[in-house]
Amino acid sequence: MKSKAKQSGKIAKSAATVSIAVMCSRVLGLVREQIFAGMFGAGMAYDAFVVAFRIPNLLRDLFAEGALSAAFITVFTDYDTNRSKEETWQLASNVLVFFGVFLSLLTLTGMFFSEHLVNLLASHFSAVNGKTELTTLLTMIMLPFLVVISLSAVVMGILNSKGKFFVPAMASTFFNLGSIIGGVSLAFILPKFGHPAIIGMAIGTLIGGTLQLLMQFPTLLKCGFKFTPHLNIKDSGLRRIITLMIPAIIGLSPTQLNIFINTNFASSCIEGSVSWLNYAFRLVQLPIGIFGVALSIAAMPVLARHAAKKDMEGMKETLVSSLTMVFSLTIPASIGLMLLAEPIIRIIFERGAFTASDTSATAHILILYATGLFAYSANKIMVPVFYALEDTKYPLIAAFIAVGTNLLIISFSIDHFQYLAIALSTSCSMMLNFLFLSIVLYIKTGGYSIRYLFKALSKIAIAGSAMAFLLLWSRSFFMAQLNGGLLQACFVLAAIIAFAAVLYGTLLHMMKLQELTSVTSKISERFSR
Repeated sequence: MKSKAKQSGKIAKSAATVSIAVMCSRVLGLVREQIFAGMFGAGMAYDAFVVAFRIPNLLRDLFAEGALSAAFITVFTDYDTNRSKEETWQLASNVLVFFGVFLSLLTLTGMFFSEHLVNLLASHFSAVNGKTELTTLLTMIMLPFLVVISLSAVVMGILNSKGKFFVPAMASTFFNLGSIIGGVSLAFILPKFGHPAIIGMAIGTLIGGTLQLLMQFPTLLKCGFKFTPHLNIKDSGLRRIITLMIPAIIGLSPTQLNIFINTNFASSCIEGSVSWLNYAFRLVQLPIGIFGVALSIAAMPVLARHAAKKDMEGMKETLVSSLTMVFSLTIPASIGLMLLAEPIIRIIFERGAFTASDTSATAHILILYATGLFAYSANKIMVPVFYALEDTKYPLIAAFIAVGTNLLIISFSIDHFQYLAIALSTSCSMMLNFLFLSIVLYIKTGGYSIRYLFKALSKIAIAGSAMAFLLLWSRSFFMAQLNGGLLQACFVLAAIIAFAAVLYGTLLHMMKLQELTSVTSKISERFSR
C-alpha cells in the first residue's frame, strides 16, 4: 500500500502540473468558442468551419493525442532506459523527419481531394447553396495544421519522457492564443477585401498550430536534444513505432471515429445541429482535458517504464491509482454539467449571434454528453496501458464495438430525437468501450484491485450524491439570479460551483480517499514553498 501511495503521489504531482497548463489552454479554448458563438452563432458559417476542421482534427487526435504519441513514448522510453543517448536522439530525429515528410504528402493529397472528403463527411451540406464550397475552401486552408500539430506531439512525447510536463501541456495555450489573436484580426480584415470572415478564423488555426510547435523547442534543446537530419525507413525503432501505430490509429480513438460518423448524421438534421453538438462537446472537453488527458500524459511514461522493466505489479498499481483519480474528478464534473447545463451555456455563449434557442439546444446535448464523461476520461488512461504492453489488438476490437454501437443507436433513434440521438449514442458507445477494455485489461494483467476501486467509488458516490442535492436546491433557490444579468449570473453560478466543490472535497477528505489526499498534499507542499 505504501508503494501505491508513493505511485499516486508521483502521478498526482505530474498530473497537477499538467492540469494547470491544460486548464489555461482549455479556458482560452472556451474564449475562442465564445468568439465563434458571438460572431457566427450556430449557422452556415460555423457549421462549415466545424466540418472543415473536423478532417485535420480527426487525424490530429489520432496522431497527436493518439497513435503516434502513445507509440512514440513507449519506444522512446525504452531507448532512453536501455540505450545510449546518441541512439535515443537519432531515433527522435528520424521520427521527426519521417513523419514530417509522410504527413506533408498526406496533407497535399487531402487538399487535392478536399471536396470529396467534405461530401463524404457532410453529404447533406449540398442541400444548402454554397455550403459545400465554403467547407471545401476552409478544409484546404486548415489541412496543413495536421503536420505542425503532429510534429508538436512528437516533441511533447520527448519532453514527457524526460519528465517535462508543464511546457508541452502549456503549448496548446499558444495554439489558442494564435487562433484568437491571428484569427480574429484576419476575420475583421478579410471582409474588406471581399472574403468571408470565417476564412480568417481558419488561417488563425494554422498560426496557432505553428506557435504550439515552436514554443517547445527551447525546453527540448535544454534536455540535450541534438537534431540530425536523416531518414532511415529501415530503423528498428521507427518500425516498432509504425507497427504499434497501425492498429492504434483505429483502436486508440473511437471517440473521434464516432464524431466523424456523427458529423454526417448531424449534417442531415436542421441547420445549426453541427454547431450545437460542437459547442456542447467543447464544454465536455474541458474536464476531459484537465483530468483525463492530464492524468494520461502523466501516467504514460510511468506505465512505459514499468513495461520496459517488466514490472507488472507496478503497472497495475499505477493503473488503479490513475483510474481512481479520474473517477474522483470526472464524476462530480459530470453531475455539475448535467444539473447546471443551461445556466453554464447561457453565461458562456449566449450573446451576439448565439440566441436563447441555441442555448436550449446546446444544453440538452451537453447533459447527454456529460453522462459519458467518466468513460471518455478513463479510456484515456486504459488505452495507453495496452500500448505500454505493446498489445494493440484489444483497443482495435473495442473501437469496432464502439463504432457499431454508435451506428446502431443513431440509426434507430435519429428520426425521433434528431441531434440528441448523436450525443446519446456517443456517450453509450464510450461507456461500452470502457466496460470492454476494463474487463480485458483485468484478465490480461492477471487481475488488478477491483476491491480498491469499488471502495473508492462508493466514497465518490456518497460525496457526489450530497453535491447533487446541493446543486439541485441551489439551482431552484437562485433561479431568478441565474436568469438575470451577466455579472450577477456569473457570480451566483461561481458561488454555487465553489460551495458544491468544497462540500464534495470535504466529504472525500473525511472518508480519506487516498488519491485525493495525494493531490491535496502536493498542492499544500507547493503553496508552503
